[in-house]
Formats: sequence, structure tokens, C-alpha cells
Amino acid sequence: MQEQYRTVAREGVHETEINRSRFICALAPAATEREAQDFVAHVRRVHPTATHNCFAYVIGADAAVQKASDDGEPGGTAGVPMLQMLLRRDVRYAVAVVTRYYGGVKLGAGGLIRAYGGAVGEALDALGTVTRQRFRLATVTVDHQRAGKVENDLRATGREVRDVRYGESVTIEIGLPDSEVDAFRAWLADITAGTALLELGGEAYGDA
Repeated sequence: MQEQYRTVAREGVHETEINRSRFICALAPAATEREAQDFVAHVRRVHPTATHNCFAYVIGADAAVQKASDDGEPGGTAGVPMLQMLLRRDVRYAVAVVTRYYGGVKLGAGGLIRAYGGAVGEALDALGTVTRQRFRLATVTVDHQRAGKVENDLRATGREVRDVRYGESVTIEIGLPDSEVDAFRAWLADITAGTALLELGGEAYGDA
């Protein structure tokens, strides 16, 4: 699995004009291919009279799913440069749709490639990206007497506290980079006099 990846910070739209043609790039995070396809369909509904609604999306931290569409533009001049821009910026779990309203001036193949790839690049700059880091999910079980201090120390050191549950004892779910598991185990034993239990679970991605 990838240690980390970048994705779009938020859904949004950025518009640019080139030789009287309007290029409107809509970007959104997408957790699944279905989400990406739904977003493309949504943008097409918003711009039913556009000359073209070209798209590209990358799903998976390892970019396992990649799709691009020229939507009537000459082959390879729209969707592919859009996809290449996402990949070049290491953007994953994201979908881009560039809507073009033709302004009467032909751009040529090179001009189209620069326009569509550039529209995605400018939109990424305008909306921003966030880095997601791979974590090991872990559960800390500790007695009520020590739980408050453990939770406070976890938050103070910037640990990602995902959940806290109170029962006979207190369980705190956290995310840990694999490289820090051993050091964390030693730290936990030290501040709880060896009374806390650490259980490691599966993997997930969270904010870096």
C-alpha cells in the first residue's frame, strides 16, 4: 500500500478563458468509481448546452482505476491531458470535469492539450490539495483512573484520536504510522505503569 497520497481539498469550480472559449473545471474528491461517475453526470446536468464535458478520474491510493473521456474533442486532446495532470500532481481519489463552451476560435491539438491539462492544474492550485497518510488502526484499553491523562496526552502530541468509548474500562481508538508502533507501545507502558492494553487492527488513511 502507498504510504500517502494527495487528494482534492474540497469540491469546487475554477473557470478560465482561452481564445474566447470558456473552460470550466469542476473538481471533487471521490472515494469510489461510482462517486466519480455520479459527479460527472451531475456536471453534465448543470451544463447541458456545453460543447463538451470532458472528464478524468483516479481512484485508489495506488491509482488502480484511471478513466478519461474526450467527449467529442479530437482523440487524446482532452481527457488524457486532464488525467496526466492529476497523476503528475500525485492526486488520487479525485474526479475532474472540464466543461468547454466553444468561442469560435479553433485551438488545434496542441492548444487543446494545454487548455484541458492547464484547466485542471489551475483548478488544483485554486482549490488546494490535502495529503492523506496511511495509518495502522489501534485500540488502547485503559482504566478510568488513567484514561483522562492518556487521552489528553494523545491529543497534545497530535495523535489522531478516532473514538473514545466508556465501559468497565475505557477504549480509545487511534491511528498510528507503522514506523511508530514500537515507540508508542513503550510510551504507553511508561505512562500507564504497564496497565494499558494496545491492540493493532487494520489499516486506513487519515489526514497527514
